Amino acid sequence: MLLPNDREGLRALYIEAWRKRRERVPAEALEIQVADVIEQHPEYHAVLEQGEEMLARDWTPEDGETNPFLHMGLHLALREQVATDRPRGISELHRELAAALGLHEAEHCMADCLGEALWRAQRENILPDETAYMEALRRLRRKSQRNPGQRREEMPQ
Repeated sequence: MLLPNDREGLRALYIEAWRKRRERVPAEALEIQVADVIEQHPEYHAVLEQGEEMLARDWTPEDGETNPFLHMGLHLALREQVATDRPRGISELHRELAAALGLHEAEHCMADCLGEALWRAQRENILPDETAYMEALRRLRRKSQRNPGQRREEMPQ
């Protein structure tokens, strides 16, 4: 299965993956990965179950909303980085953060760093700065070592 390269196609993939998980029908490997992330986010289940009407919806930070597709996409991107250890060393950081914070919370914290790196790259019209991204993850590791078990909103800046 190829990953769609447009917003509506990507969102349709999430909706279909979740439908297959709920109905317990066979799914392709990518759909299984997507459904695994969705399963960890019950706050988004109702959105996905609304189906096609969610394909064109916008979620804006100005309205205090988190885009569920972006949030879960960051989880998937992070898991791919960890699986391939690219950038180099991210797998070890992931393992250490997961041990300190728990797997899902570690992924949320790391996804915040990834989102920031992508936002900066988009804003400046450049490639993401892997060095700055990895340094942000290392700072996160240091904070987690000082404050094990804390949720990201509770961690000191």
